[in-house]
Amino acid sequence: MEDKDNSIALVEGLNPDKRITIYPHLIAEIEDWPISKLHRQRSAFVKEVIEKSVARIFDQYGEQIERTLLRTVQMEAIRIKESRWRVDPVNEGMYWRQKKRQLAARPIAGSPEELQLFYKKMVREIVARYAEEIVGDFKPWAFRFARRFLTFFFRRLLNTAASRNWRRLYSRRFRLYERLPVRGDIKQLRSLFTKGTVVLVPTHSSNLDSILLGYVLDFVVGVPAFSYGAGLNLFNNRIIAFFMNRLGAYRVDRRKKNAIYLETLKMVSTLTIEKGVNSLFFPGGTRSRSGAIEQRLKLGLLGTTVEAQRELCQAGEQRKIFIVPVVLCYHNVLEANFLIEQHLRRIGRGRYLRSRDDFKSIRRILHFAWNVFSRSSKVTVSFGKPMDVFGNYVDAEGKSYDAEGHEVDVASYFRSEAGVLDVNLQREAEYTRHLAKRIAERYLKDNIVLSTHVVAFVTFELLKKDKSDLDLFALIRLPTDDYEFDEEKTLQALGRVQKQLLEKEQKGEVKLTFRVRGDLKELLRDGVDKLGAHHGVKPLYFNKKGALVSEDFKLLYYYHNRLEGYELEV
Repeated sequence: MEDKDNSIALVEGLNPDKRITIYPHLIAEIEDWPISKLHRQRSAFVKEVIEKSVARIFDQYGEQIERTLLRTVQMEAIRIKESRWRVDPVNEGMYWRQKKRQLAARPIAGSPEELQLFYKKMVREIVARYAEEIVGDFKPWAFRFARRFLTFFFRRLLNTAASRNWRRLYSRRFRLYERLPVRGDIKQLRSLFTKGTVVLVPTHSSNLDSILLGYVLDFVVGVPAFSYGAGLNLFNNRIIAFFMNRLGAYRVDRRKKNAIYLETLKMVSTLTIEKGVNSLFFPGGTRSRSGAIEQRLKLGLLGTTVEAQRELCQAGEQRKIFIVPVVLCYHNVLEANFLIEQHLRRIGRGRYLRSRDDFKSIRRILHFAWNVFSRSSKVTVSFGKPMDVFGNYVDAEGKSYDAEGHEVDVASYFRSEAGVLDVNLQREAEYTRHLAKRIAERYLKDNIVLSTHVVAFVTFELLKKDKSDLDLFALIRLPTDDYEFDEEKTLQALGRVQKQLLEKEQKGEVKLTFRVRGDLKELLRDGVDKLGAHHGVKPLYFNKKGALVSEDFKLLYYYHNRLEGYELEV
C-alpha cells in the first residue's frame, strides 16, 4: 500500500502548477464504516426490504395486483426465453413456470380476503427472491485485498508501461493517482461526509468507471466505501462477481422492467441511503452509447434520494442527504467501438450488427491500461458542486441555499399547506425531475474538456460541412482512404472553437485543461496522438506524408459527441 501521509500528486494536463493533497481516511478502521456496519446486519436489512417493498407494492398497485402479478410472470418468461445470462439461477425457468401455475390456480371462488392473502403471499415470495438477488454484501477482508491488489497491479503496470520497459515492473517511480487527476473542492466533499449521507451521481462512459472512481475515493479523497449499483451482466465473470458480491455492490438487472422488481430495487436504495450508507449510482442508467454527456437521466433510483430525505425528516432526524455530480473524462474509452455501434444500431433501426463488448476481454482491458499509462494519458475525475435533494447548493457545513442565496430548511419541502410532514408522491416526483435537471446542468459545467474532445469535435464538424449533402449514416460509411483533413483549415476551426470554450469557461459553463487553452498546433498534435492511443483503427492520425487522416469516421463521431450540448460553431 502506498504511503498516504503528506503525499502530493501533480495534476498534469489540467494545470501544471496545481497540486492535490492525498488525504488520510476520515474513518481509519474499515469495520467502523457505515457500509460495514449495515452488512453485518444483512439478514435483518433484507427482511426490512421485503416488508417495506410488499407494503409499497400493495399501496401502489393494490387495486391492480392480479394484473401486476400476471404482467410480472409474463415479462419474466419472455426475459428467460430471449435474454438468458450465465449469472441467472439454474432454476430460473422452473421458478417462473411454477408462479404461472400458481396464478392459474388462484382461489377465485374464495372470499376477497382469501384471495388477497394469496396475492400477498405470492408477492412476498417474488420480492424475497428479488431482494436476495439485489442486496450484495461487504467484507472488510475483501476490501483490504482489493485495495492492495489494485494498488500493486496498476502501479506495476504503470511503471512498466510508462517506461516501455518490462524491467521496471517493480519500480516505484510512478504512482497511479498521477494518471487519475482530480478536480473539485475535496475539503468540502470530505466535510459533507461528517454532516450527512453523500450520494455520488457520476457520468457513465465505461465499465471501468466504478473501479477507477472507487480507487480515487479510497486513496485520494480518503472516504469510506460506497454502496453502488452494478449491472448484473458484470457478474457473468466469476472472478469479478466474487469480489463485487463482497464489496458493497447491489445488483441491478436492466432486463427486468416489471413493477415488483423495480419497487424492490428502489427500496434497497432508499433504505441504504436512509441508514446513512454513502451511495453511488449512474443516473444515466447505462454507459453513454453515443459518447455524449448524459442529459436525459433515469428518475427511478434518483427518486430514492428524495424519499429517503423525507423519511429522515418524518423521523425527526436532522441528517441530510447530499447529491454530488461527478464527471469522468477519458481521452480514450475502452468500449467506444462497441458503444457507438449500439447507438447507431438503435437510431438507424437495425442497420448495424452487434459488435463485441471489449470490457468482457481481460486482454483488451490490459491493452487499454497499457496504452493509457505508456502515453501519459489521463482519466480525469471532476467532482461537481454538492446539492441537496432539491437541487439547492450546499456549503461545507451542509446548509442549503436557494437561488437567491437564502438558507432553506429541507423539511419545509415535505410539509403540506397545513404544515404537516406527509407523503405526496406526485410532489416528490416533481422534486426528482427538478433534481435530474440540475444534475444534467452540472455535468456540462463540471465537464473537463480534453484535447481529444476538441480535436474530434472540430474535425468531424469539418467533415460534415464538406459533405453536407450526406446524412450521418452515409457520412460514417465514406471511404477513409479518399479523405484528408486540411491542416490549416483545421487549425483555424480549432481557434474559433477554442475562443468559444474560453468564453464559456469564464462564465462557469465548462472547465478546460491547460492544453485546450494553449497553442493550437500543440493542441492538435496532442489530441491526435491521444485519439490514436488505444484503438486498433485510429479515429485520427498523421500519415507518413504528414497528412491528417482518419481510419474510422464512426469512432471519430463518438469522440466528437462529447462536446454536443455546448452549441459550439466551427
